[in-house]
Amino acid sequence: MAGSADEPLTWPPRGRWPRTVPDPSEAGLLALINFQRNQTLISLPECNRINRQMTDSEDRRIPPAGKSSVRLIKVPEDRAGQRLDNFLLGQLKGAPRSLVYKLVRSGQVRVNGGRAKAERKLEAGEEVRVPPVNLAEVGDKAPPPAGFLQRMEQAIVFEDARLLVINKPSGVASHGGSGISHGAIETMRALRPNQGLELVHRLDRDTSGLLVMAKKRSALSELQALLREDHDGTGPGGIRKRYLTLLVGRMPDGVMSVDAPLHVGLRQGGERHVQVNAAGKPSLSHFRVLERRGGHSYCEVKIDTGRTHQIRVHAQHIGHPVAGDDKYGDPAVNKRFREQIGLKRLFLHAASLEFALDGGKVPYVLNAPLAPELAEALDRLR
Repeated sequence: MAGSADEPLTWPPRGRWPRTVPDPSEAGLLALINFQRNQTLISLPECNRINRQMTDSEDRRIPPAGKSSVRLIKVPEDRAGQRLDNFLLGQLKGAPRSLVYKLVRSGQVRVNGGRAKAERKLEAGEEVRVPPVNLAEVGDKAPPPAGFLQRMEQAIVFEDARLLVINKPSGVASHGGSGISHGAIETMRALRPNQGLELVHRLDRDTSGLLVMAKKRSALSELQALLREDHDGTGPGGIRKRYLTLLVGRMPDGVMSVDAPLHVGLRQGGERHVQVNAAGKPSLSHFRVLERRGGHSYCEVKIDTGRTHQIRVHAQHIGHPVAGDDKYGDPAVNKRFREQIGLKRLFLHAASLEFALDGGKVPYVLNAPLAPELAEALDRLR
């Protein structure tokens, strides 16, 4: 910015900050020259390194009351293969799953110093950065209602030193999340506060039936390894799963095996939608008619893989959707079921699970009776 010929140029411009004029003396000019010589240009990677150090030092300051400090946690051997989101839920007891996803998406959670996705499978020895979380605020939410606690207590069908298994009612989410304060796992933790319960697998919110929770880390790790066999399609099935369902229309006699890959996509608004697609993951379901009712087929389904919405999408794929399925079913048929037999939910029930722990030495055979509202609807269907 130009001034008169007798005035030195200054920055910042006059009128905005105090005017500064260099010291015209020989000593002042010498000091300025020495200052400029001592300045060092820093590369961009070095700047980033210094910035990370400053951030970490801030993270390590004494946190406010009720707020945890940043932690760097090495993944132990018994957590190898666990998803990042499930690992974080174990570290941030009481934190809702929606908060965990937010921390991961925002980059506050790091694995070996880099960003990671929630579904990443961790390896033993990896370092996970867990950011500060105000657990006091998380823990201040209201407990599950007394009536719901009693209902879930009555849903327990099996319990021993390692496992707790419930017959999950339809309409109850496996875990809390967006808009869901209390899922099955949060409610059972409220009922068993000192048992360190962890969810082994999940069921769709509208599906009723067996839901397994682990009390011990060893049982959780072994069951998750068996589930990986199912999801990878690498073996005969580490956990044998049997469902009961009512399919629309007349299924052929015998066993119909549906071998069709499934791909999970997102609709506008973030809703998951699964479809048969060659680019999807291998998926295998076996349908067998148990009896016919009113021109429809009451079936058992055994699945060799455990994909999202697998039975529902495979049933739709063969032209016999699950009765009461608002996502993949026939709206007109579902309306008739509501009016004629009072079926107001998805007719899908996880009826039995078979597996063995301790390397196959201790077998488990778990069963859950058909939900009363499904049995009543089936009786009305003649």
